[in-house]
Amino acid sequence: MTEKSRRTPKHTASEHRWHLAIDDFGVEITDLEYAVMRLDQSFSRWQSECMAAVTGVTLSGQENALLHIIHMHERPKTIRDLLHMTNRQDVANMQYELRKLIKSGLVEKNGTARAGVYYMTTTEGARVCENYAELRRAVLLKMAAAASAIKSAAAEATACLEQMEHVYESATREVTTFHRRR
Repeated sequence: MTEKSRRTPKHTASEHRWHLAIDDFGVEITDLEYAVMRLDQSFSRWQSECMAAVTGVTLSGQENALLHIIHMHERPKTIRDLLHMTNRQDVANMQYELRKLIKSGLVEKNGTARAGVYYMTTTEGARVCENYAELRRAVLLKMAAAASAIKSAAAEATACLEQMEHVYESATREVTTFHRRR
């Protein structure tokens, strides 16, 4: 990607005529948001299909991500760890997802409320995670590596998305604190 193509928006505000984009910078951010929404849906479908291919278990994208985060570094995680690592606040939904993973035999729960509850992958869960990673390398990473634009821009895209995450968090606090109408 050339320096000029990075700075030149694909569309101008007059071409978009969106209520969300009234100037060229607004168009760039709106295009980014729209791309992230589509990417999220594609990513969730990929996760579900890849998991179904290696285990036959149907998991949502969030359940799949939760399984891999629990397996990460092969160390047990608390629900607080999991909420923090996924930037989520929906405890009840995560508890439901954890129960589903436990029922499927991929995750186990240890400890008590007083001493602390930890989640870790079972032997089967670890095997599934490793098989998933192997299929991911063979299919997804091979395809992504062949797309030169992805290979050269992945780190830059990650940095941009992380910056946008911080902007969204700050904007959310701003709206919640000062501008929310009751």
